[in-house]
Amino acid sequence: MSISGAGEHGSVTLVTGVSRGIGMAIARELAKRGHHVVGLARTQPEAFEGDLYPVDLADAGATAAVLKEITRKKRVLRLVNNAGISRIAGAEATTLDDFDAIMAVNVRSVMQCMQAVLPTMREAKFGRIVNIGSRAALGKDGRLAYGASKAAVISMTRTVALEYAAYGITANCIGPGPIETDMIRKGYPVGSEARTAFTRQVPVGRFGQPEEIAHACAYFLSEEAGFTTGQALYVDGGVSVGQALI
Repeated sequence: MSISGAGEHGSVTLVTGVSRGIGMAIARELAKRGHHVVGLARTQPEAFEGDLYPVDLADAGATAAVLKEITRKKRVLRLVNNAGISRIAGAEATTLDDFDAIMAVNVRSVMQCMQAVLPTMREAKFGRIVNIGSRAALGKDGRLAYGASKAAVISMTRTVALEYAAYGITANCIGPGPIETDMIRKGYPVGSEARTAFTRQVPVGRFGQPEEIAHACAYFLSEEAGFTTGQALYVDGGVSVGQALI
């Protein structure tokens, strides 16, 4: 896949949440494909290939400041909003504090990042935005706030796709299913009955790997993806298909 524009004219690809899991896999895959990656993360990732800006995206002011610095110094023509948090709680147990915390990172920071880079993309008549959602947007036990936040991400993605299509800017969303990350391993430890039971519900019979999300992301960021916008792609081993059939 061509990555024309990935590094030309000093342009960069901004990726949030690069310290581990899916974000780290995305950053590494893009660097391997020739992108100049600028990463946002609360903690320093291991062997990061690119420029790292430490920031807590839960802090709106700090997020605004770091985005202002990045866009002043760098020409961002590609953006991957990957950072996100989840707190498991049922409908009645979800607190306002939990709800606000999840929305701050999963929704508000996504909007801030898009707003920060869209003017440059519009001027360049080229841009690629990928927002990482979740299969939980379709509904999942214990994910009232998290699922709502990821549904909001899909809605924002579709709106930006409509508003900026005429400028050569695309916006798409990837909805990972059960991916082998620290979050999954904590909830479904290797060798546990819970993990075995969960895996049985995945049509392909396994958890996904972070690199599989990174590969899907690379397509949406490519020049060839110019006719693909406003889409939500579930990379979930068929889980969303199974849920739809129930």
